[in-house]
Amino acid sequence: MPPITITQLESIIQGNGLKRDYVSWDEISPNVKWAAMASEDQLFPDHSGFDWDAIEKSLKSNPKKKNKIRGAGASTISQQTAKNVFLWQGEGILRYVRKVPEVYFTKMTEWAWGKKRILEVYLNVIEMGKGVFGIEAASEQYFHKHAKDLTRTEAAMIIACLPNPKEYTVVPESHFVERKTQWILRQMANISDDKDIMDLTK
Repeated sequence: MPPITITQLESIIQGNGLKRDYVSWDEISPNVKWAAMASEDQLFPDHSGFDWDAIEKSLKSNPKKKNKIRGAGASTISQQTAKNVFLWQGEGILRYVRKVPEVYFTKMTEWAWGKKRILEVYLNVIEMGKGVFGIEAASEQYFHKHAKDLTRTEAAMIIACLPNPKEYTVVPESHFVERKTQWILRQMANISDDKDIMDLTK
């Protein structure tokens, strides 16, 4: 895991602090992995970061995946991981400046790490509340338990805040998180027959 990321440094500088506790793959509940893919990137096991040819091939070979979505954020989990670990956040000109290195680091993580490692790092470094980074810190903060013990609903609630974790609060549950949680739970049910996703969440 990275000693610290640019986003985490920004959190400290902005006065939001830094709560984090990196955990291994086996210390993260399958419910969390399932919820993350259901919400953010349902084709995560099938693509190569943002390889649209691979996605199209996967959809043709498995018609059941034709209705699968990547998530409202449009970026794949691989892209989000590259951005959070190696690059910076921000919109406008910062977003466009970031695109070229984002392509490079996304491809490098896909080649060097593989899917399990990417998802493990993703769930450890993303911000899940103001100054709260990673699923273990979020689990302790909101539900006073370890990430390995999170239920499906608790996992969905935490993942639901990801579009804007500073604004969409898990506890107390904001209206957005409440609605998004129900949507994620439905998506988790929809992908329950996807062998690639189920294999990856073990």
